[in-house]
Amino acid sequence: MKLKRWLALLPVLLLGVSSLLVARPVDRDDDRPPALGATADLSTAPRVGVDRPKPTFMLHERDKRVHGLKPFQTLVDAAPAGSTLRPPPGNYAGPVVMTKPLVIEGAGSVTIDAGDRGTVFSLQTDGAVLRGLHLTGSGDSHDTDDSCLDVRGHRNVIENLVVDNCLFGIDLKQSNDNIVKGSKVRSKPRDLGVRGDGLRLWYSHRNLIEGNEISDSRDMVAWYSHDNVYRRNVGTRSRYSIHFMFANNNVVENNRFHDNSVGVYFMYTEGGVLKNNLISHANGATGMAIGFKEASNAVIEGNEIVYCAVGIGSDLSPFQPDSKIWVRNNRFAFNGIAIKLTSELGGNVVTDNAFEGNLTNVVQAGRGSSGLNQWRGNYWDDYQGFDRDGNGTGDTPYELYAYADQIWIELPPARFFKTAPVLELLDFLERLAPFSSPELTLKDEQPRFRKPQQVKAGVTG
Repeated sequence: MKLKRWLALLPVLLLGVSSLLVARPVDRDDDRPPALGATADLSTAPRVGVDRPKPTFMLHERDKRVHGLKPFQTLVDAAPAGSTLRPPPGNYAGPVVMTKPLVIEGAGSVTIDAGDRGTVFSLQTDGAVLRGLHLTGSGDSHDTDDSCLDVRGHRNVIENLVVDNCLFGIDLKQSNDNIVKGSKVRSKPRDLGVRGDGLRLWYSHRNLIEGNEISDSRDMVAWYSHDNVYRRNVGTRSRYSIHFMFANNNVVENNRFHDNSVGVYFMYTEGGVLKNNLISHANGATGMAIGFKEASNAVIEGNEIVYCAVGIGSDLSPFQPDSKIWVRNNRFAFNGIAIKLTSELGGNVVTDNAFEGNLTNVVQAGRGSSGLNQWRGNYWDDYQGFDRDGNGTGDTPYELYAYADQIWIELPPARFFKTAPVLELLDFLERLAPFSSPELTLKDEQPRFRKPQQVKAGVTG
């Protein structure tokens, strides 16, 4: 009986041993990286379907306003691939799924309405052009990412669209080298946290996002998306103007972001340029113009940062060893805190900026880390030195110490009382006759004596 049992188990044992032999790496040097992995070229990898299947809605399930409208899908199906479709002006019923390259010219007089169910338009091809369309009336399901426009292809041009009454506005997934230009996007009128993103990139690279207006949405977000350019856009009344997550080497230039909770946030990123933007009125408990979370090697240059709770908030950034974050030629004006550093890693290089009218210019939360960052050639409106030789540089270094400020720096809830008379009096007494050692926040050896002339940042042209 025992022999029969062993014979019965023999095929299973042989299968297990063979699988181990196959899985075992043969003659591989542990110091040599494998052929595939982070350095693999995946640019020609096939598309992987990641969308949850879109549900099908009967006409009676859609809003009555679309009953009796001609389906736009009929026009798309009848147009030959590669042709130009100029539909007659008017309202049409969605949804639309386009799987062939077409040029659709709406001339600003064509509306496609999905009747508040599902996704309005799904672009599933390469090399198409959508221009001058009004897309409206998506569903409100986050499970199926109901949107006005799904882009699932490469080298498409999306231009001069009006997108409104949609959960998600324009949603790109695994879509590269597209142009999204001159469009106006607005979410459904929902509470901020349950709106969809006005513009979302997911695993999408080298796209140009230019001249768009994103308002009253949740975020403009880029996940795992590299080498994209955001230029001359306007973002307002949303949560994040742009939120980068694991997204490297993106360029954000000449945009205007105002009245959002956060301007531009770099989270777990490497590389990236934020240049010549105007970011203002990022207020509230979490208000911040520019944020870093474990980010490295970013350049912040030529921006105007005004009327924000925090101008730059940096948490464990730069993160990678021997990396830096360069902050240069920016204007920080009338903010609560111009720059707030909450780590002791150092590596920030802050040069040739102008600090004026801020309640607090710089906060360094870590102890003993003032010498790990570089401060050089900045203009400080509270500098108390002279320029006797007239060379434009202060005769003595600018030194910023934390006196009574240490209270609210170490106990953030006390920040509410920062300008209260009792704390102001305590700070005055500390400066007059310190009864505790003040903390050196920064030292600028070559402070500018006169405010530098700076080019107006924001949307131009």
